[in-house]
Amino acid sequence: MPKAASTPPGNFPRRSDATGTFYISDDMSDSRDNVFFIGLGGMGMAPLALYLNEAGCRVRGHDDHWREPVRRWLERRGIASSPCTELPADVSRVVYSSAIDASHPLLVAARKRGVDTLRRGEMLAEVVRGRRLIAVVGSHGKTTTTALLIHALRAAGHEFSYLLGAFFTDRDTPPSRHTEAPWIAAEIDESDGTIDNFAPEITVALNFDWDHADRYRTEADLEATFINLFRRTRQLVLLPQWDTHLRRLAETAGTPFRTFGPEGDFSVRASGDNGASQRLALNGVFHKAVVEVPLGGAFNAENAGAALAAMQTAFGDIPTIPFGGYRGVSRRQDVLLESPNLTIYADYAHHPTEVTALLRSLRARTPGRLLVAFQPHRYTRTQQFAAAFAEALDFADRVFLLPVYAASEAPLPAGTSAAILAATPAAQKKFTSHETFGDLENALQAALAESPAPVTLAFVGAGDIDEFATDFVRRLTDEAPAMDQPVTKKDNSLDWLDVLRPRLHPETLVRRDEPLADKTTLGVGGAARFYAEPANEEDLSRLVVAAKAVGVPVFCLGRGSNLIVADSGYPGLVVRLAHSHWRELTLESPGLVYAGAGVRLKELCGFASRHGLAGLEFLEGIPGSVGGSLRMNAGAMGGWIFDVIEQVAYLTAEGEVRRAPRAEFNPGYRECPELVRGIALGAVFRSPTGGLPEEIRARMEAYAAKRRTTQPRERSAGCLFKNPTGSHAGKLIDSLGLKGRRVGAIEVSNIHANFIINHGGGTATDALALARQVRDEVRARCNIILEPEVLLLGAKWEDVLR
Repeated sequence: MPKAASTPPGNFPRRSDATGTFYISDDMSDSRDNVFFIGLGGMGMAPLALYLNEAGCRVRGHDDHWREPVRRWLERRGIASSPCTELPADVSRVVYSSAIDASHPLLVAARKRGVDTLRRGEMLAEVVRGRRLIAVVGSHGKTTTTALLIHALRAAGHEFSYLLGAFFTDRDTPPSRHTEAPWIAAEIDESDGTIDNFAPEITVALNFDWDHADRYRTEADLEATFINLFRRTRQLVLLPQWDTHLRRLAETAGTPFRTFGPEGDFSVRASGDNGASQRLALNGVFHKAVVEVPLGGAFNAENAGAALAAMQTAFGDIPTIPFGGYRGVSRRQDVLLESPNLTIYADYAHHPTEVTALLRSLRARTPGRLLVAFQPHRYTRTQQFAAAFAEALDFADRVFLLPVYAASEAPLPAGTSAAILAATPAAQKKFTSHETFGDLENALQAALAESPAPVTLAFVGAGDIDEFATDFVRRLTDEAPAMDQPVTKKDNSLDWLDVLRPRLHPETLVRRDEPLADKTTLGVGGAARFYAEPANEEDLSRLVVAAKAVGVPVFCLGRGSNLIVADSGYPGLVVRLAHSHWRELTLESPGLVYAGAGVRLKELCGFASRHGLAGLEFLEGIPGSVGGSLRMNAGAMGGWIFDVIEQVAYLTAEGEVRRAPRAEFNPGYRECPELVRGIALGAVFRSPTGGLPEEIRARMEAYAAKRRTTQPRERSAGCLFKNPTGSHAGKLIDSLGLKGRRVGAIEVSNIHANFIINHGGGTATDALALARQVRDEVRARCNIILEPEVLLLGAKWEDVLR
């Protein structure tokens, strides 16, 4: 096999032979390469980042959606997670998840700059170059088998490296480890085609199911991939004894292979399965032994047998107690609650074979009813396997279907959850569809209340259903392990924020009954029932999704301009992007500036002027932040904020972080509908022209001077009413002699009649009463109905103004 040419440390040179296999130089462990990960928080990406960090690389990265335990692992190792949209200047390599779209700005920037970009699987292939790789492959079971192999090798005291595509339930065991030893164990994914880059020493092939139809158009395409992998395997391929399909592929490849299973070369016979553990009798070419596995189910017996067969093949022995203390892998049959009346599981299964194996196992050990909440993963997979999913889910007594978790795919009409419902007559009786997690929660609560005990509830899927499952259990009972009474529906609206708090970043602020008056420019109003200042995108998404699940409305507060808060306060969650994370202000490229949602427009204009970027000056005097101004499509001096927008980052109503070009937004007068439904996170501003900083500053000063003479300096909420067609609200109000009209400490400004100002001590009740008086007089005397421009939080304008 060709060896890579000698190259200075850190260059990770890529080479390929006729098979397309990639290699790196053997001195990789001495590298100080600067590697940047896009999608750093992914279950496969984070372990690889940790491995490279341990190998001596400088590792940084970005992710739009974090899971807090993953972030803590990275922070513990000193791996910086960046909120920026600008690629650091010293990055020499970019590794990106296959779920990252080609239009992602960081990926686009890397390619424009000529930085080497690799998918996660390509980087992994270079990492294992020159090592003796034990590759675990197959449509399902890879993570559990690899984790069992890692645990057994650690128990035996062998020196080896490893990379798991998930995190151990035991938080003290890292998901990856780098050593100088020749052996390395890793699970290899076929989903994106990067499996073609590996040449293992030992290949453990667990199963073969045609999946990933977006990549492998026919079953023969995937078969060819496995045949070629077997051909590149240097020592031995290990196969399940019962799988004639894999045997045929191995025979076609002409590679030496052995089988594992009850009648396999590596004979593994299971007994004593109590749902939580079982015994394995090892015979055949195994060194004869009986070992305990702390997992139930025939599929886990097979996974353990595969791990032990690989271990003995590589190292010649297995320890007496290979799986002692093994606590499993996150999202693999996690027991979230266990009591006499109710047991709740969460599992990552997302292929019909996996779902069948899981539910068959749960069915066998469930004395009562089995309820399943299922979130399909990817439209292409759902379209391909709709009938198979329906058949697999039929093991349950009731099935609750969620919408498909897209995983970056575009929707397919034939790939939605409706396809599963339509695939089986059983769906008419026991399958129900639920569009949101809030709908699902209500349905599950009702089902648990009416189901005779005992009940087993399984949350199944590879999307974000596990997060909902954890929160659901916490809301269900305060003392889950001791629960011995039937479950009844609780009022979750009071404790959901406390339930969520442990999963949030330490710098995320959460409070109850937070006063809002001092957070608005008018300075009036009551308190928010719930209040949060998230420290990152992940926490913002968690807060929004959790609030929606329990029926709590959400409002995102910027600097509080163009807003009146009712004296009764707001009965929902107010989110404020006040943490420094949201204050990023960077020059992306010539003519483009990225500003986070928390950046004041005044700061943005000052930054632009210092860099000679003209065209943003009209925003200088608007007393708001980027996020709020995008939501309101703020404007002044004849310009509108969306006139200078290139791209917007925002959180959808479903909690998904998106970046979209200007063309996807439909801003109108004082509103952008997409951002009313979602939350703006930041934007890329385009400078139409360049200029000298002093000239730009002069124009900004001219705009500021004009505002000082035409707008009041006292506390106000900005323009109170929208301009009616063909007229100006301020002129109408002024023409009626209403300047100086006052209710309490709130007055119609003598400078600009469309502003109401607070002289100090004013209330929202005063402000709303004055607004009603002004509107009524304009309607009575001019026959024009003024519509409010200022948002009203905690009450409805139609109720106030009628």
